Amino acid sequence: MPLTTLDPQTALLVVDLQTGILERPSVEPIDRIIERARALADAFRRHGLPVVLINVDGGPATRSDANHAGTSRVIPDSMTALVDGLGRQPGDHIVTKHTWGAFTGTGLADHLAGLGVTQVVVTGVSTSAGVESTARHAQENGFHVTFATDAMTDSSAEAHENSLTRIFPRVGETGTTQEIIDLLTATRP
Repeated sequence: MPLTTLDPQTALLVVDLQTGILERPSVEPIDRIIERARALADAFRRHGLPVVLINVDGGPATRSDANHAGTSRVIPDSMTALVDGLGRQPGDHIVTKHTWGAFTGTGLADHLAGLGVTQVVVTGVSTSAGVESTARHAQENGFHVTFATDAMTDSSAEAHENSLTRIFPRVGETGTTQEIIDLLTATRP
């Protein structure tokens, strides 16, 4: 569904724009994704809206194709650092997740609810994993969801396209970085 509105208290969720993940190949040039995420973050900050920067650090001890031994996966600190290009500010809320979605076991839903947030704009990587999982959990927690479709990427073109065309329109609204910034500017002082 195309972008129609942004609630008065909307937060930006920037998913997994961290050094270790950004070293991987991606469908869209990662420099553009960082640039657009930064533009969104700057616009949200300018309008006094919450910015949440999310990174992933390891994963739970489970048996899966990615973790045959059933042991916790730990990512070195050098790989979990958020990229400098996001312009991190003291008022940004930082969430470190240990699953694909940023709401599981992090207190993010309570934090956003405490700020009166009713809608989230989601951007980052990987479109079909961290972004999609975070957005699905946001919806399940009662938040309206908007996707900044040109500010996300994936390592798989097929997975990226599937999320953009089949999943996201069922979870929330979609728009470009510029459309979201224009709507913020038009609806806020």
